[in-house]
Amino acid sequence: MSRDWRKDIEFLKSLQSELNSQVNDCQASPRFWVVGDYRWVECSQDNAERFSVYLPSAGESYELNGYLQEIKEDKELSGEAYEDFEDIGCEDSALEWIQTYQDEDAHLCPERKEHFVRENTMFLTKSEAKQHIELNHYHYTKEAHTYAMTAWRAPAVERLLQILHEFDFDSLYPKEA
Repeated sequence: MSRDWRKDIEFLKSLQSELNSQVNDCQASPRFWVVGDYRWVECSQDNAERFSVYLPSAGESYELNGYLQEIKEDKELSGEAYEDFEDIGCEDSALEWIQTYQDEDAHLCPERKEHFVRENTMFLTKSEAKQHIELNHYHYTKEAHTYAMTAWRAPAVERLLQILHEFDFDSLYPKEA
């Protein structure tokens, strides 16, 4: 079975049309798209956007405010634990309470949100990147988004994309008399 080159040429013409009409997201040429996302990373206390609490007895970390909210909703606190819980006013008093009533070795982890590029993502068109995120949303956070990148100092990529942008694919078809 021989390859249908006409279908390949039509694909390239369609790709060229999309490449030449899509937004550039403020990136120079040559450009491609990846998946950008966010994650929480440890940082210095001065740069913290939130705190997590690590409980060695559970071998887990929990976002501090969510952890305290769960304790409050469980409504299983009584007496002194409940009174002390009501007095929590900051991260330090929350840690004191957790060390007293949950895990004496607990400690706080300051965190900040960091943008990063997801590995193994590379798309020639923004629409393909968007579609990938929609179809694979379960691999990403709700903040996943297309992110334009420039193939800086990549002569082969630059030449390939220039060909895709400029080549007259109709010239490959025989001229009709």
